[in-house]
Amino acid sequence: MSVQENIRTLDSHGIAGREIARRLGVSRDAVAKYTGQQNYSPKPPTPVLRPAGSALTGFEDTIETWLGEDQRRPRKQRHTAKRVFDRLMNEENYSGSYSPVQRFVRKWNDQHRQAGEGFTELVWPAGTAQVDFGQAEAIIGGIRQILHIFVVTFPFSNMRFVQAYRGETAECVCHGLRTVFDHIGAAPRHLVFDNATGIGRRVGTKVVETKLFGAFKLHYRSESRYCNPYSGNEKGNVENAVGFLRRNLMVPEPEAATLQGLNEVLMTRCLALGEATHYRKGLPISELFAQDVAASLALPGVGFDSVRYESRTADKKGNLLIDGNTYAAGSSFHSRTLTVGLRHDVVEILDEQSTPVRSFPRAFGRQTETIFEPAALLPLLVTKPGAWSHSPLRPLVPEPVRDWLDNATATNRRRLLSAVEAAAGSAGFDAAITAADLLIQRGDTPEIAALGMLARRLADGTSPAVENVDLSVYDIFTAGSFTTLNALTGEIA
Repeated sequence: MSVQENIRTLDSHGIAGREIARRLGVSRDAVAKYTGQQNYSPKPPTPVLRPAGSALTGFEDTIETWLGEDQRRPRKQRHTAKRVFDRLMNEENYSGSYSPVQRFVRKWNDQHRQAGEGFTELVWPAGTAQVDFGQAEAIIGGIRQILHIFVVTFPFSNMRFVQAYRGETAECVCHGLRTVFDHIGAAPRHLVFDNATGIGRRVGTKVVETKLFGAFKLHYRSESRYCNPYSGNEKGNVENAVGFLRRNLMVPEPEAATLQGLNEVLMTRCLALGEATHYRKGLPISELFAQDVAASLALPGVGFDSVRYESRTADKKGNLLIDGNTYAAGSSFHSRTLTVGLRHDVVEILDEQSTPVRSFPRAFGRQTETIFEPAALLPLLVTKPGAWSHSPLRPLVPEPVRDWLDNATATNRRRLLSAVEAAAGSAGFDAAITAADLLIQRGDTPEIAALGMLARRLADGTSPAVENVDLSVYDIFTAGSFTTLNALTGEIA
């Protein structure tokens, strides 16, 4: 037992204070203190106030004036303790340290906090999802890139999903939501966003959604809601999930050959998080998530195609300006009005009959160079072979082909480009250029027939071994066949 307890126990037995002090070896003053204390009920801790440094004396009124004026300013443009310290140093000749200023500002803010400030706990029903974007780095194809991570959470169960994109457009949002919907086999009844970035624009309190996202909601019958842009706590589940998934799934930076491959890995790792126990409900997240799915809507019979179609008029070179970047449709499309299909990863160009004519990987951010498909430049080069020297196609071909075309006459250059164009139509541009490269390295003349046959075999993966073939035997065989045929018909002796 403690000394205090022993003193009070002996006192309860009627033993005198002098005897208690002798038995326990304590002073008579200690015995008198603990036997005379009436109330031993617990009391709240008394804060030990640290006295302000003497260097702050005389500056209190100035600081209070600044902080009082802040109450009429926007919340994000108010004084911090660091800003108060800087102003005191620059304007009031303050010579003290930062610590007393920080303590004073904290105390003032605590004393002037409004009763309505703070956050309230929100209860989310099953079948509701929250949506947000964040940023993280990853290594795609050996190149480090900053990606936009699209996060969908279900606050009822705390289930989280993430997909990575190169932008935050409406096409990315719709594609990401469809990916999650298809994976879980249901569509949430309610989708909560913090603002209309990517899927619309906010004008005051009114949100105007894009046509694409409006069609997406009609397709899946989901409803959308937008919380206050200055109140992230209204969708705090997804706000926390962005940081959690970035720290746990993106550290160290994940590596993948393609963005699609990365997203497949991320989806698998998200499913593994469902085996954890809910931080408050004490049940497996996967078990709670089953209730989320049960409360959601059934999927329609066909998935939503997240594509936005727009009309564009090509310039005199056959180029189209799309989201600030220039795409080459081809010189034959100059001054024509074409349709552009924008997906999250692809830009597709269609002609006046809505027939696809070109397809490009979608570029995000401003690109300084024209984005083109190499095969689209061949028809113009066949017509104008003199443009080869300054064509953007020239740096893309192997050195043997480039040197051959550089040194060829206009006629021979046109023949080779015509052969490559014909072969690219059936075997693809890469196979056609590779076939030309092989023929040139062998010392053969890259004629249309030989180049086309080799390109098709390269595309099919059945290319022959690189060797010289004597084709003169076919000439002998052909001449012999005609001689035999004429002999049989009696036209020659």
